[in-house]
Amino acid sequence: MPPLFDQLTGLCGPDGCRWTTVIDVFIVAIFIYYVLVLIRGTRAVQLLLGVLVLVAVYGLALALQLRLTLFVLQALFTFGLVAIAVVFQPELRRVLGQLGQLGPLNRILTPLPEEQVDHIVDELVRGALLISQAHHGGLIVVERGTGLQDYSETGVAIHGTLTAELLASIFFTRSPLHDGAVIVRGGQIVAAACLLPLEESADRPTHRYGMRHRAALSISAQTDAVVVVVSEETGQISIASNGRMIGGLDEERLRRVLTSLLRNRLQPLPFRSKAS
Repeated sequence: MPPLFDQLTGLCGPDGCRWTTVIDVFIVAIFIYYVLVLIRGTRAVQLLLGVLVLVAVYGLALALQLRLTLFVLQALFTFGLVAIAVVFQPELRRVLGQLGQLGPLNRILTPLPEEQVDHIVDELVRGALLISQAHHGGLIVVERGTGLQDYSETGVAIHGTLTAELLASIFFTRSPLHDGAVIVRGGQIVAAACLLPLEESADRPTHRYGMRHRAALSISAQTDAVVVVVSEETGQISIASNGRMIGGLDEERLRRVLTSLLRNRLQPLPFRSKAS
């Protein structure tokens, strides 16, 4: 296998760069850009910096013919891929899952009519307000591009029309289905009492949140779902998306944020994390 430098210089032949070479470089550039965007704000950034440092040391050792250093680094690179796959499994799963959403094509392939979005938002807002006013806790996961079938199968199948009253009755304290998450797909409540992952992450300060909020942060980081959380202690309403949370939402802000997220399916809002 020729050295990397020879491969880069060999992109252009003696007759100059062909149009296929330009396309080749463009595809690689776009891929690197989207990978960097997807790993931004995660532990994978530190991993990438560490790999770059090791590559720089390897290049220096290669230039100075440091045989022992080269041997150690080559052995490290051999087992490094396995270690990366194990240690950074959540980040890799998140990146591959978001790549599998087909980018902007997902919005074309599975569009949601504006009337349906408005109906979903209305029922979610009314349901969250009813749950909050009754001082009950609530955890509502709205499916978007990433399928949530694995999580819905851990709960009780509902397959009922999405209404605020049904949501409020599910999260009634004495209801057998109140302890868990409700998964909404389109205008339908798919399942209730679903179990969500509680993944700890260094870039998300979950220590100040309760179980519902931690589960909302975790599922929203692993998928593109939008999660509405109602605090049982304070009655405050929060929204989690893309591993981040905004809390203390009133009716107007809740409606505005939900509408924006559900209409722009692959463009989560860049809101800050806030205790709720």
